[in-house]
Amino acid sequence: MAIRVMLVDDQVLLRTGFRMVLAAQPDMEVVAEAGDGVEALQVLRSTSVDVVLMDVRMPKLDGVETTRRICSEPEPPKVLILTTFDLDEYAFSGLKAGASGFMLKDVPPAELLGAIRAVHSGDAVVAPSTTRRLLDRFAPMLPSSGSKPQHKELERLTDREREVMVLVAQGLSNGEIAARLVLSEATVKTHVGRILTKLGLRDRVQVVVLAYETGLVRAGGHG
Repeated sequence: MAIRVMLVDDQVLLRTGFRMVLAAQPDMEVVAEAGDGVEALQVLRSTSVDVVLMDVRMPKLDGVETTRRICSEPEPPKVLILTTFDLDEYAFSGLKAGASGFMLKDVPPAELLGAIRAVHSGDAVVAPSTTRRLLDRFAPMLPSSGSKPQHKELERLTDREREVMVLVAQGLSNGEIAARLVLSEATVKTHVGRILTKLGLRDRVQVVVLAYETGLVRAGGHG
């Protein structure tokens, strides 16, 4: 079944460009469009959508608040934030609001398509290098909890799971974590899955945010 995509952007030309790229894919279908957040929320009430491509800067209701409202619904579609700036505070706010990742608007079509497929399958699409830069810039703005994690749920993690969580929060991919800890990628994936389940998190993006908010990892990327 085709991935049902919704385009939310106040620039008609951009939506047209994205629609053309997506329409050429046998496994994707653009089922809805909206020019602002208010319209997007209205459309979603009557349209079944798998992935929302969300602009952040829009009139009436911006992408961050729209994302927050979408993600607070039961069984919401996945949201992929599209931003003009690589290290935009809107992008970080969007991740905290529940987005599964963010990409630049001028991303090559192949990368955009890959991101949509990844988000649809449950993965997060914040590239490790971007994660590092993003968090180095914005982590100081997060609440400081001292050097010890204050989130009670973190106590449910084993030492190995906590170790994996720190590396995820530093922006390492499963392959990089496997090499660092001398584990197989499959084992790392299993650990990440258990971390998500135990902490009630949706994806790696939420792992990153929680690790910084609880002080498990501090600005600069050190646990």
